Amino acid sequence: MKIAFSPIGVIHTPYGSPEGVPVQPVFSEEKTATVEVFEEFREGLKDLDGFSHIILIYCFHKSDGYALRCRPFLDTVERGLFATRAPRRPNPVGLSVVELISVDSGTLTIAAPDMVDGTPLLDIKPYIKDFDVRTNMRSGWYEQAANKKQTVADKRFLTDTNAD
Repeated sequence: MKIAFSPIGVIHTPYGSPEGVPVQPVFSEEKTATVEVFEEFREGLKDLDGFSHIILIYCFHKSDGYALRCRPFLDTVERGLFATRAPRRPNPVGLSVVELISVDSGTLTIAAPDMVDGTPLLDIKPYIKDFDVRTNMRSGWYEQAANKKQTVADKRFLTDTNAD
């Protein structure tokens, strides 16, 4: 089965290439970006301005291929792909929880972008504390990760090999 998606917009960020992009929104809190929602989808933005945070679902459009094992940015040990948030995936879909600063016609201003400029936007969902916050969680290998200080992407997910 093949599933096809069409973008509903495009994300404009200060990051021109994957290298140097923050590896998670928490490492980009001082930056802002805009999300341009295409005209035919703008009616769906009604009432979004009442939310402080949104979930952006997008395509890792600069990602090429995948490996089922990789060394994530925040660790020094090779891990299974599905135990990481690495961008090189069989289906290159990403998601980020970001602060929604404003909604102006078809443009959203967000805080803490962690995606490359020109990223195709697939969907927007409101972040709702009662649904999305979990307690009594485990974070697997991340709890003991050896490289938690790496806050921006390097070249390791641009090709089929992991760069050091």
